[in-house]
Amino acid sequence: MGISEKYKKRVLTFLIIPVLIAIPFFTEDIIFKIIAGIILVVYVGFIIFLRDSTRSETIDNVSDDIEHDFDSSLRVEKERFIPDNEEDFKIISPNKNMEVLTADSFTPTLNRGNKEFFKPSDFKENFDKIVREEIPRDVSQDEQFGFVLEKILSVVKDSFMAHTASFFWYNKNRKRLTLEKYVSSSSQISKQKFDLEDDILGKIIQKEEPELLTDISANAEIDVIRYYNAPQGIKSFVGVPLFYGKSLTGILTLDSKVNDAFGIEQVYSLGRIVRVISVIISLFEEKFTETQAEQRLKALMGVLTYDKKFESEVDVYTALNGAVEGLIDWDAFTFVSYFPNEHKFKTARIVNKTSLKYVGENLEIDLNGTLVGKSILSSTPVKIDDTSITEFPRFSKNEDVSFDGSFLAIPLLYDDQTYGVLCFESLKKNVYTNSEVTFIKNATKVFAFILHSYSTINILKGLLSVDIETKTLNMDSFLERLTVDLVRSKGLELPGAIALIRIDDFMDQDSLFEGDPFPKVLRAVGQMIRDEMTPLNILGRISEKIFAIFFFNTSAKDVFLWAEKIRIKIARKPIAVVSKQTTYTVSIGVASTTNKTDVHEVLNNAELALKKALEKGGNTVKSTN
Repeated sequence: MGISEKYKKRVLTFLIIPVLIAIPFFTEDIIFKIIAGIILVVYVGFIIFLRDSTRSETIDNVSDDIEHDFDSSLRVEKERFIPDNEEDFKIISPNKNMEVLTADSFTPTLNRGNKEFFKPSDFKENFDKIVREEIPRDVSQDEQFGFVLEKILSVVKDSFMAHTASFFWYNKNRKRLTLEKYVSSSSQISKQKFDLEDDILGKIIQKEEPELLTDISANAEIDVIRYYNAPQGIKSFVGVPLFYGKSLTGILTLDSKVNDAFGIEQVYSLGRIVRVISVIISLFEEKFTETQAEQRLKALMGVLTYDKKFESEVDVYTALNGAVEGLIDWDAFTFVSYFPNEHKFKTARIVNKTSLKYVGENLEIDLNGTLVGKSILSSTPVKIDDTSITEFPRFSKNEDVSFDGSFLAIPLLYDDQTYGVLCFESLKKNVYTNSEVTFIKNATKVFAFILHSYSTINILKGLLSVDIETKTLNMDSFLERLTVDLVRSKGLELPGAIALIRIDDFMDQDSLFEGDPFPKVLRAVGQMIRDEMTPLNILGRISEKIFAIFFFNTSAKDVFLWAEKIRIKIARKPIAVVSKQTTYTVSIGVASTTNKTDVHEVLNNAELALKKALEKGGNTVKSTN
């Protein structure tokens, strides 16, 4: 069967196209190339135009005459294909081998017709950055929740194609809304607090149900939408309340610059979202409670297991400062202590975490007309939620404090006596709750007992004339006895001398023992010195490692010989500490006291001699006239 005239014409028509394409390759004349290109474009466009026109006319004709010609066409077709006598016909397929799908060759194709989208080079990197973003660690619980809330608002804003997605906290006691977090296409919005009014947010609070606005006029926008600094052209708004427990706690809002941007379906969707947020709040609160309990327990145990002796006020203040770090949140901490010698309360320890101006140490507390003074006199805690509205200063009428916030003063009471006050201050307002005040008051009773014990021990030490560890005279008693003997020696015109014996440092031996070996070494050295004493000698401990001995009616030369003898004795005497034995050395400085009555002059001379002995490397005796 030959090719029809129709197809012959089509073949001849399309053969012209390769000829026109080939002309530029066989000529170097630029004019012929341009002419051939123009003819090719016009020719191809003409073919396409005729083809589309023919197809359009055919479709129109078929559409108009389809019912009229259907029957006649069917008859013609039947007549055309009715075979003559003794003649049959065959359907000639252009594809001799027809492809048939069987059970073996059938493979289902999912998402047929969907093409794989284009992935930029940094596609995986950007996605991993989003899904692996970590929650900030070294921040408070509120800041961690704010981080999660901001991510939720970002998703909500993009999903609902909103202009701004925002979340407000509601304070029922103060009837105030606080803009906590927002994600907006506008820069004219800032975090602030709003008093409850009769606007769209107020209606959500009052009715405790969602509110939907679909067509906000330009004139009413500034009154309806109050969280923008300037009109934005907002047309639609939707807000839903968030319930935590049984009370309304917050509001989630969306707005848009398009009319009818939100409907009932969006309200229901936002309802599911605020339910998720309320669950997240409960999880954060549960985690925060457990973490805070652990921190508080650790803080209290840190004081109870304090492995150092409270030998000075600095040790006590350091222990208290370390304990309050985990008890409660604060930006400034002040420990007010009672000084019995002066019969005054003063600031003893200040820790200011801010860069703002605060009070300093050794500031005397005004008992009348101050917050701390009120706490001391009444023996009750004082809690101020907003120091900017109180007329009373914190510590003194002359104090200079440059920031406001929340203030809390907890008196340390033991046996109905106030030993000090713990003062906490935060830059945030309404931070400290009544339950926290009760907890801190009960937890800090151990602090009051520590201060009571330390104060009692200091009073008892002041009544003693001997050193508890070595049973020798303490410094005050030694100086008192030395003054008397110096006057007596000068009056009788008798010689005298003083010797300072210092235990040499033995840091190299510390690793041999479990714990500090110094107390046992101190007692052993003190006992060896006492064994060499006579009734005319005065022995005292004037510092941690130094003993002082006054020799009545003895020349400095004889004291020098005695010092050499005791130095050798101590160096050769092993001292047992735990399960090991080792030797220790001393350095000695000797000074004459003949015709001298000034105690400080005598001690200074002996200290100069001792310094020379130490400069020699220790285990040496030196003297001065």
